[in-house]
Amino acid sequence: MNILNNKNRRKSIFKALALCLFAAVSLTLVSCDDDMDIQQSYPFTVETMPVPNKVTKGQTVEIRCELKKTGDFANTLYTIRYFQFEGEGTLKMDNGITFLPNDRYLLENEKFRLYYTAEGDEAHNFIVVVVDNFKNSYELEFDFNNRNGKDDIQTVIPMGNFKPLPR
Repeated sequence: MNILNNKNRRKSIFKALALCLFAAVSLTLVSCDDDMDIQQSYPFTVETMPVPNKVTKGQTVEIRCELKKTGDFANTLYTIRYFQFEGEGTLKMDNGITFLPNDRYLLENEKFRLYYTAEGDEAHNFIVVVVDNFKNSYELEFDFNNRNGKDDIQTVIPMGNFKPLPR
């Protein structure tokens, strides 16, 4: 009788172990996901120092900018471009590149300076757009309205993130 009880006990233990092993393997296979969630795209802003509100013909205004990222992915590239809506002038980068309206230029540093030179006496209005290679973008609006009177300082108006226009 002892031999039979030992055999039944061994079978019960073996069945319990097999059931536990089967459950562990099943849970492991079900809980695994082959896709890794790696974030590459992070929102960003561009901060600027205040700039003068007025500009006269031939005057150059320095615009100090800094890219502020919420995360960092090593392969992120940033480009910059501008659109002039009103007035005539030129926009240059601190590395000497003169921008053509709506052309993209590689932004090499997180801190950079732009130089706007007025070529007329009228009001000047333009936007600067910074876009990363994941289609996140940030837009800044500059308005030099050339009023007579006391020299005011303007704070650059961030236009926020937007979807880029189709090319």
